[in-house]
Amino acid sequence: MAQGGDPTGTGMGGPGYQFVNEDNDLKFDKAGVVAMANAGRDTNGSQFFITFAPVERLNGGYTIFGQVISGMEVVNGITRRDPDQTPTFPGDAIESVMITEE
Repeated sequence: MAQGGDPTGTGMGGPGYQFVNEDNDLKFDKAGVVAMANAGRDTNGSQFFITFAPVERLNGGYTIFGQVISGMEVVNGITRRDPDQTPTFPGDAIESVMITEE
């Protein structure tokens, strides 16, 4: 998965507040699912992730709020890296994003 939304770029940053999970019937049953990252139930902030493949072990623990419906080739083109890797290197820069409601 690819994770973003940390304003500090450290993997530990957030907006300064947390909000509860918004439970729904959506599942991590395909690639391109977009969900809130958290440090445990009801600790959502600004970080989110996009799945590269189905990850059903995540079902029930994260608020799913979107699905990549076109451009999955862009998601698959994101450089994969281990966040524990030393030395660390910056992730790919996002140049533009379009969010649509369907």
